[in-house]
Amino acid sequence: MSNKKNIAILGSTGSIGTQALDVIAANPDAFQVEVLTAQNNAALLIEQARRFKPNAVVITNEDHYELVRQALATEDVKVYTGEKALADIVQMETIDLVITALVGYSGLRPTLRAIEAGKTIALANKETLVVAGDLVTRLAREKGVSIYPVDSEHSAIFQCIVGEFHNKIEKIILTASGGPFRGQQRPQLAAVTKAQALKHPNWSMGAKVTIDSASLMNKGLEVIEAKWLFGLNPAQVEVVVHPQSIIHSFVQFEDGSLKAQLGLPDMRLPIQFAMTYPHRLKSDFPRFDFSQYPALTFEKPDTETFRNLALAFEALHRGGNMPCVLNAANEVAVAGFLREQVGFLEMSDIVEQCLAKMDYIGNPSYEDYVTTDKETRLRAQELLR
Repeated sequence: MSNKKNIAILGSTGSIGTQALDVIAANPDAFQVEVLTAQNNAALLIEQARRFKPNAVVITNEDHYELVRQALATEDVKVYTGEKALADIVQMETIDLVITALVGYSGLRPTLRAIEAGKTIALANKETLVVAGDLVTRLAREKGVSIYPVDSEHSAIFQCIVGEFHNKIEKIILTASGGPFRGQQRPQLAAVTKAQALKHPNWSMGAKVTIDSASLMNKGLEVIEAKWLFGLNPAQVEVVVHPQSIIHSFVQFEDGSLKAQLGLPDMRLPIQFAMTYPHRLKSDFPRFDFSQYPALTFEKPDTETFRNLALAFEALHRGGNMPCVLNAANEVAVAGFLREQVGFLEMSDIVEQCLAKMDYIGNPSYEDYVTTDKETRLRAQELLR
């Protein structure tokens, strides 16, 4: 790889963003940081800007703007603030690749703007495709933009189909660790605390994603994302629980052959692959040792206990704006759980009631998605109270 890629990281202070910067730091000849953005973590954004010297930074929360501006006054770094700045910055001519590592619905608008500007996307924000998969993928096709997955499961699928693009996929199988409560029943889950739910057995992630993983909603969102990333119908996506998190997902082709991608649970590998595709860069990431894993096991997910996965499949089958409803209701429910306003099982109740009550729109426009998201949040907030 001769020329450096100029990278914009949306959400540089989060788990994916900081690991993307680890990859960049390890490969200074391959990458240059062009833009960094954060919502609230001004202190870390300042630290990152001083180290990586981007062209510009955006602190979305305007309350922190003066702090960041003054801290970087002696640096050659432009400082912007607000949601509009976040959506505008991705269209800078100098950017080659946009890593969207924002959490939740907030990733949709800047991702669409980046695609409009013809930027290659490394997508770590699954909610963008959950909320408006048809809109995003259609625009990407029109603009000739590639969307490379960063989620470990979708990266695994992508790595399995490289060189197989002319071969028909029969189905894909996404693996799930099962989270910290695998094997438990509903009476046990009723008493789950926030602290317990935030202890994931295999992965280190932000609070929202960790709670989603514990409730299996994260896997439900990944099912919907996979449908759009790989052009599948809902019947072609399955989930299997694989507690060791070594096999990151499978592809089954129409001749019955299965391909899988394996590795230790380390997000830097799929992040780096999305940044370097079609090349692989040498890394010093820890290597997998079969002797440490004498058994790899698999089981069916318990969708009666963990209803979020079933609700996600329901939203996917119904289509239209229903996945947008699912996502908005879940974001409100998770925020309520993290504030200890609702119990672990009640999160699913809120999502289910919103799916049942919100108006269905078969072919939503961008404005329809915005309205659906807003109205669903209001309804979910009422259910929280």
